[in-house]
Amino acid sequence: MTSPQTVTLLGATGSIGQTATALLLQHRARFQVAAVVGSKNAQRLAQHAIELNAKVAVVADEAAYTELKDCLSGTGIKAGAGEAAVLQAASIPADIIVSAIVGAAGLKPTLKALEQGTRVALANKESLVCAGNLLLETARKHGTEILPVDSEHNAIFQIFTEPQRAALEYITLTASGGPFREYTLEALHTVTPEQATNHPIWAMGQKISVDSATLMNKGLEVIEACYLFALHEDKVHVLVHPQSVIHGLAHYADGSVLAQLGMPDMTIPLSYALGYPERLANTAKRLDLSAVGQLNFRQVDDGLFPCLSLARQAYRTGGIAPIVLNAANEIAVQAFLDKKIAFLSIAKIIAVTLETIPPCGVYSVEDVFQADAAARRVATEKLKQE
Repeated sequence: MTSPQTVTLLGATGSIGQTATALLLQHRARFQVAAVVGSKNAQRLAQHAIELNAKVAVVADEAAYTELKDCLSGTGIKAGAGEAAVLQAASIPADIIVSAIVGAAGLKPTLKALEQGTRVALANKESLVCAGNLLLETARKHGTEILPVDSEHNAIFQIFTEPQRAALEYITLTASGGPFREYTLEALHTVTPEQATNHPIWAMGQKISVDSATLMNKGLEVIEACYLFALHEDKVHVLVHPQSVIHGLAHYADGSVLAQLGMPDMTIPLSYALGYPERLANTAKRLDLSAVGQLNFRQVDDGLFPCLSLARQAYRTGGIAPIVLNAANEIAVQAFLDKKIAFLSIAKIIAVTLETIPPCGVYSVEDVFQADAAARRVATEKLKQE
């Protein structure tokens, strides 16, 4: 590289953001950090900003502004807070923006980055689920691209290119199966939030850990893959793969199956997205197949994990249905984490919310947030019936 690339990190205080920070620190000569954005953990955000020598640090929660400003006092790093400051940070000229803000809150900053013609390394699947066509059209209009950070989509990105489209039969996304992959339906009735967030392979936040336990995470990834790779839903298959060594497979017309393998460590897909088209060295543990010993696969049991089917149904319905799916899931998962509903009620809340809200099209960002708000109201009402 003749000159450093400029990077903005959205969602700097989450698990993805912390992994990205470690990579950026490892490659200081290659990257300059324009801005870091966090949710409400002002101390951690300030620490990352100082370590990365960022120009700007923004906390989404305005109540944390004073603490952030105090933590940055004397550093020369400009502090900001609130939605307008987050969008302004996403508008700062940069070569690449890592979009890792959790949930629907990541949509507007991601769109803002794409509107600047900035390449987006996308770790926020909800943005694509809720507004896939809007994001892709914005990227096309402004001549930029979206690089997937999710390990499964990053794997497909590495093994599938557009010239191979005519020969592609389908892709397979793998799922660890979560902590309840060996459970019976009877056993699932009594599982606790503590059990659901104790993922056997990946270290993740609470919400995404529950999504992994219900397999909603995989359902959202199916929708994401359909948008990212312009595939029909029936061309995106899912297999449970407990070892989480193979992250994605591309199946071709000549019988060849290409796979991307690696340790279950988000450092690997993040480093590929940050360095693309080059591969960055990183500190991820190297895969030793002899130590793994065996790789196992099996089909998803839709009777035990209906959220995957609900996600497929929402994508086929189209319009606002994926938005409703995502919003209802967020409401239901939080209710489960708060011990207000049982684990199996998560899928019930999502299903009845999808049934209650009539489908319609999505033509603007405002449509996305209106559908999101409506779904949250309905899902909240349905909680009272559980």
